[in-house]
Amino acid sequence: MRPWLGAPYPLGATYDGGGTNFALYSQAAEHVELCLFDDQGQEERIRLPDVRGFVHHGYLPGVGPGQLYGFRVHGPDDPANGLRCNPSKLLIDPYAKAVSGDVEWSEALFGYKFAAHGKANNDDSAPYVPRSVVINPFFDWGDDRHPRTPYNESVIYEAHVRGLTMRHPGVPEELRGTYAGLAYPTVVEHLKELGVTAVELMPVHQFLHDHALVARGLRNYWGYNTIGFFAPHEEYAAYRGRGNQVQEFKTMVRTLHEAGIEVVLDVVYNHTAEGNHLGPVLSMRGIDNASYYRLVDDDPRYYMDYTGTGNSLNARDPHSLQLIMDSLRYWVLEMHVDGFRFDLASALAREFYDVDRLSAFFDIIQQDPVISRVKLIAEPWDIGPGGYQVGNFPTLWTEWNGKYRDTVRDFWRGQPATLGEFASRITGSSELYQDDGRRPFASINFVTAHDGFTLTDLVSYNGKHNDANGEDGHDGSDDNRSWNCGVEGPTDDPAVLALRTRQRRNILATLMLSQGVPMLLHGDEMGRTQNGNNNVYCQDNELSWVDWSLAEDNADLVAFTRAIIALRHEHPIFRRTRFFAGGPIRSGDELRDIAWFTPDGSEMTRENWEDAFGRAIVVFLNGDGITDLDTRGERISDDSFLLCFNAHDGDVVVTTPGTDYGEQWSVAVDTATGEVYPGNGAAAHGAPGAGDTPAGPRTVKADETITLAARSLLLLHRVGPVPGSGG
Repeated sequence: MRPWLGAPYPLGATYDGGGTNFALYSQAAEHVELCLFDDQGQEERIRLPDVRGFVHHGYLPGVGPGQLYGFRVHGPDDPANGLRCNPSKLLIDPYAKAVSGDVEWSEALFGYKFAAHGKANNDDSAPYVPRSVVINPFFDWGDDRHPRTPYNESVIYEAHVRGLTMRHPGVPEELRGTYAGLAYPTVVEHLKELGVTAVELMPVHQFLHDHALVARGLRNYWGYNTIGFFAPHEEYAAYRGRGNQVQEFKTMVRTLHEAGIEVVLDVVYNHTAEGNHLGPVLSMRGIDNASYYRLVDDDPRYYMDYTGTGNSLNARDPHSLQLIMDSLRYWVLEMHVDGFRFDLASALAREFYDVDRLSAFFDIIQQDPVISRVKLIAEPWDIGPGGYQVGNFPTLWTEWNGKYRDTVRDFWRGQPATLGEFASRITGSSELYQDDGRRPFASINFVTAHDGFTLTDLVSYNGKHNDANGEDGHDGSDDNRSWNCGVEGPTDDPAVLALRTRQRRNILATLMLSQGVPMLLHGDEMGRTQNGNNNVYCQDNELSWVDWSLAEDNADLVAFTRAIIALRHEHPIFRRTRFFAGGPIRSGDELRDIAWFTPDGSEMTRENWEDAFGRAIVVFLNGDGITDLDTRGERISDDSFLLCFNAHDGDVVVTTPGTDYGEQWSVAVDTATGEVYPGNGAAAHGAPGAGDTPAGPRTVKADETITLAARSLLLLHRVGPVPGSGG
């Protein structure tokens, strides 16, 4: 084919109805060959005819969707100076909207000979490299709209596209583990009934299965090994080939939006699958190594590694930043996703050596008219010096709050000296977020996530059991802050099982009744277990997949989870948009917006807060003390509640406060029994027994006592006359 000159923008392969424009940035390249492949794998090489601003480009009339392609970059192969161009290596387009095929691991993929690392490897890698695909960009979105659920009304469900549906009996076998499977009616209905407002999908950008894992018969299940920032992972498509995964992904998003559920992507812009200096040449390494990657200043043969994966993307370089921003905008504008969770986000903030809150990456996000309007969630740490940055991200950002996770785990397993920090965490972690103008919803609260124990394993194991990973137990965190309730792993002991059930309810209730944005790990609502494995990154099998039969076995837990989420949605007191002030809200008010009590009904003193053995506390949440405004500017008010926590091994008698706080209280939640009453006098959910509904909630008057069972949470709902209202 004879190419036309084409245009340097947009980058990648762009079909316009009559042909396709190809554009590739490389400052290192002397020239670039476009390689077209037919169905038999035959290759045709075409030199891109023009270059402007280091963008090599050309237009091919008649080339359209489904065309397989790649690039070969001619330029210096000088690793000592950070240059690794080698035209014998077929390269994946960094802007490819779809990628077809898997890597077949071969020495030809590497830029050196295994027997002599200093000797260049000029073997052709094309037979072993996935192909980039020209896609059809047209899709009927209908009247699709972003739900744009406010943060404070959000309940996030972290899920894995494959793992969520592989064992779902209600999903057709051919759709399990796919985008179409996740959008299947039975799955969507479960999410709606649960009350979640957003699914946070673990990586769906095209990724590779590491050579070391494949050699051990394992796979990169989690997917934190990206090779294509624009391409939906092909293995998650029910109908593979010719870029069909793009249409299937869009259909999934449209279906979830119809159900009012947002789609948030877990994205990995901090590193790529090309790894360290001994890794393969698959894409950006062979295109322009020094522009795309952070190299060691005094020896650019090597890569700066803030991620533990071998390399770090060079977010200081304008073209790398452009790649990230173009990718983010593409997923919002073309794929209609609603936000992003940034894996190891601190790595992107490293302007030079230290983490810099004002780095170019954050500046660009701040002013971008598209990305600044979607949900931006940081995993606020990396493995580099000073990488733990919880509470230090800019105002647009929310953060996975690792301190919330650790504190809630410590409290419920009975660790001493946790009361003060526990109080801060359940009220929004104001000391982390308030000073820079952020709100309680800056805290994404979670107790379990993909990395670590499931909720059931958190209360069933004291230590990790990662034998299946084949790494002699060296992988996965040793700081689990878990408690097995007396027996390690599976047991038939009814007392241990009852305690574990209560502990799961304690954690779920704490999560949903805390200020901030709750995030639930998929399957936790039905008791999913990984048999004590806290690092299933390489376990693409029944160990990591959600076992939907557990939903029937743990029907009470599913019902409890639904009910506690419904209660959160019903009452704005649990999802405030402003931090508690700790005092009266208006002149003349007698009650503060929040008050803390010891179990005997007296207000907490400094000595009480500093009591190393204090494991029980009561907090008054004043529904009349909310300073939030609705969309019309009217002040929001709600009912008032007493939230009682007991992490002791024995029962605690709680005395309710005096009549100034309320004359009568009814039980809204009791994790000891599983009772949940979403509204005053409403039917109970999650109650014990064979679906029997109690006659009504238990009640207690002011200055009266109620027993708070060992290791339980009790939520009391104020009923009757409001103090100071005159009736």
